[in-house]
Amino acid sequence: MNVTVGDNIAGISAPQWDALGGAGSPFTRHAWLAALEASGAVGRDTGWQPLPLTAEQHGRLVAAAPAYLKSHSWGEYVFDWSWADAFERAGLAYYPKLLVAVPFTPVEGPRLMGDVGLLAAAAETLVAEHHLSSAHVLFPPEAELATLGERGWLVRHGVQFHWQNRGYRDFADFLDALTRDKRKKIRQERRRVVEAGVTVRVLEGAAIGEGDWAGFHRGYVNTYHEYRSTPYLSLDFFRRIGATMAEQLVLFVAERNGEALAYSLCVRDGRALYGRYWGALADVPLLHFELCYYAGIEYAIAAGLAVFEGGAQGEHKQARGFEPERTASAHWIGEASFRQAIERWLARERTSVAGYLAELRNHSAYPDGVTESR
Repeated sequence: MNVTVGDNIAGISAPQWDALGGAGSPFTRHAWLAALEASGAVGRDTGWQPLPLTAEQHGRLVAAAPAYLKSHSWGEYVFDWSWADAFERAGLAYYPKLLVAVPFTPVEGPRLMGDVGLLAAAAETLVAEHHLSSAHVLFPPEAELATLGERGWLVRHGVQFHWQNRGYRDFADFLDALTRDKRKKIRQERRRVVEAGVTVRVLEGAAIGEGDWAGFHRGYVNTYHEYRSTPYLSLDFFRRIGATMAEQLVLFVAERNGEALAYSLCVRDGRALYGRYWGALADVPLLHFELCYYAGIEYAIAAGLAVFEGGAQGEHKQARGFEPERTASAHWIGEASFRQAIERWLARERTSVAGYLAELRNHSAYPDGVTESR
């Protein structure tokens, strides 16, 4: 079989893509990736040129990967700016590079769907034949990571914070599992939001209307602007996923006297809730914690979900019941001398990450500590 390099996801059969493994995560669904392209969030002009890798047999898709030619490292959540700087100081070009990932989404899920070895070999060939600096697979599942490691890809570790459902009956039952000081702090924070006159409304799927999307996007854009940054996603993107995969969307709306103050958009599947986007239209103390953490935990318990992933970074999440988890990525460096240098650097970084995880476990919000992460 030969791997074909495409130029958009829209031209690939959605049922075949999802059957191959795209439906294994909300973010690798054809609908999600197609919405990113159609809305202009990814494309040549944004530095995310789609290059989906596919292989067919007897007219059917048997392997596929969401891949992009990148001219920068924004929106990846696995930071390689120092690598790019080292290449440039040596008179070499780090960009463009090949990236296998879901844009703007630091969530583990299928990346090399179908024949992992075939797709990895195709990525290695693209690096060599087109004189790219490197290829990167971000947040792959363990099975894919193992195959890439066996092929000589360099493995990098990171840390996120995930909430684990230990079979809680309700939010009060969850609080009872925490240490006394953490339980007290969360109760105080939630009480202050209530005392501010704020209530939270939960909208699922088709119940999220046009006005809700418009209000959410205003808050999303406003929050980016407050931090002097530019949002990645447009209202058109959110409308598109609202139309094509509504059953996997949950919108939390904070209101006071009928006026929306802030929004938190989560994505879910049958196992997990994923915290993704926050937007505020007013400044209310502690509202971010209520809308992005506590409301999500409450929802996950009621829905019987096993995990609530709170997104990238954020040590403050640990005090609110989230536990540290190791994340991973894999990297193929085309230049031999830089490959050796980065391999040594990653070995030191992995040791540092392991020490950081051990230290975090010593500060668990739970009296019995946390379960060993992967």
